[in-house]
Amino acid sequence: MAPTGPLLVDQLRFMATVRADTVAYVNFGPDGDQEITFAEWDARSNQVARWLVDRGVGKGDRVALYLGSEHCLEWICAYAGIHKAGAVMVPVNTRLSIDEVLVILRHAEPSAIITGASLAAQAHAVERALPIRGVLSVEPTGFAQHDPWTVLDGLDASAIQVPLDLDDMADIMYTSGTTGLPKGVLVRHKNVAMIPNGAPAWSGSGWLHGAPLFTFAGMSFIYNPMKMGLAGWYLPKFDVERWFDLVEQRRPVMGFLVPAMAELISASPRFESADLSSFVAVSIGSAPLAPATLTTLQHKMAQASVTNSYGLTEAGPAYIVMPKDEAARRIGSVGKPVPPMEIKVVDPDTDALRPAGETGELLVRLPGKRREYYRDDGATHSTWTDDGWLRTGDLCHLDDDGFVYISGRIKDMIIRGGNNIYATDVEAVLLAHPDVQEAAVVGVPHQVLGEDVGAFVVRRPGTTLDVAALDAHCAAHLADYKRPRLVEFVDELPRNATGKVMKHKLRERFA
Repeated sequence: MAPTGPLLVDQLRFMATVRADTVAYVNFGPDGDQEITFAEWDARSNQVARWLVDRGVGKGDRVALYLGSEHCLEWICAYAGIHKAGAVMVPVNTRLSIDEVLVILRHAEPSAIITGASLAAQAHAVERALPIRGVLSVEPTGFAQHDPWTVLDGLDASAIQVPLDLDDMADIMYTSGTTGLPKGVLVRHKNVAMIPNGAPAWSGSGWLHGAPLFTFAGMSFIYNPMKMGLAGWYLPKFDVERWFDLVEQRRPVMGFLVPAMAELISASPRFESADLSSFVAVSIGSAPLAPATLTTLQHKMAQASVTNSYGLTEAGPAYIVMPKDEAARRIGSVGKPVPPMEIKVVDPDTDALRPAGETGELLVRLPGKRREYYRDDGATHSTWTDDGWLRTGDLCHLDDDGFVYISGRIKDMIIRGGNNIYATDVEAVLLAHPDVQEAAVVGVPHQVLGEDVGAFVVRRPGTTLDVAALDAHCAAHLADYKRPRLVEFVDELPRNATGKVMKHKLRERFA
């Protein structure tokens, strides 16, 4: 027996048939663990779909999913229900200000919102600004016109699916905006799945992750675990001690981390004695990881494939992954593309191919899976070439065997007196100092040189590193022109919800 269709929700319907009472997802929340079976997930999402249809939400209408990750189980039910109603899911970053939310939702024009009490005031502001047909809240909001989640209890829970074609819209995912205003990446049903539907052998283990559900990474861990015979195990608020406890007690075979989590884990006093032997694979994504940290994790989890993989929302299911047997001798690389994905490195100005060893912009292509920007033809044409290549905006080089080494964003390239300096090269040296926990390097305006090198550094707890000592360290490992001339010690780096450092905020501070 196999799933009867190609939609994501066809996989859920299949699992609800063959493993109805199996726990599909666990939310390891601050108020205790919550579980949902495949049958419960399928039934609840059917009720969400009927709630939307009853309020006039039709095929192709957008629905804003504006819900905190602590409501993981409601989130995944709502996600499935939106697709069952034939609607288009718009995940909203819960860390945005109301003005930023309004910018996104005025562009997306949702017909309905699914939210919670902690975001009710913002949702109410959206409701006043836009023609919203219904607001469904998983908690009481205090607004009389908002339907409580319990209203679903009286709705028919039997199967429902508004007819969809694979070319129909599935999701609109707004980019994080680290380099400018967010743009909506339109995902169609034909390119929303990373792993095809199938009939997996059930392992009884799980895939532990904590990526915000409104991100590309977080959403990929909703359906992918079940397709690999695993439960989804979700940690909505990362706490390093809680993470170690879960790994040792629950024994997950798969894990996902963002670099900030990886740094905290490897720096923990508990790291050396922790039992991490259950892992078969740990992927680290959303941003580059310091090579030294990756080496430390690989040594600790020698039985597992530990990789700093590469992907981006615009590329969808196109991924670059490091084979386990290559990781030890390709330090700093994110791996090779997963077929049928294609890559090439070009001059950012001329598109001329760059040979192995030379830095340029990474372009990627996945035949038949091209994405686009919603209601923004100009941005679509400037980001995707006519023959389907995606301009990633990332600088990289290839080695002679085709392995990819990411240097940073094009805007992270600092041009100091005519010399090109890649921020990640400087960051790698800073992070190699034993007293440095995190570091971010940015270009700083300079009247004579054009730009100079600035660094924000987070010290490891209990250390007293100063600028002079850090400069001496850099002098031993970097060319003179690459050394940071401006250093500021900070308690933490500003990050967006996916764990990426928001360098534009750092540039503003130096400016």
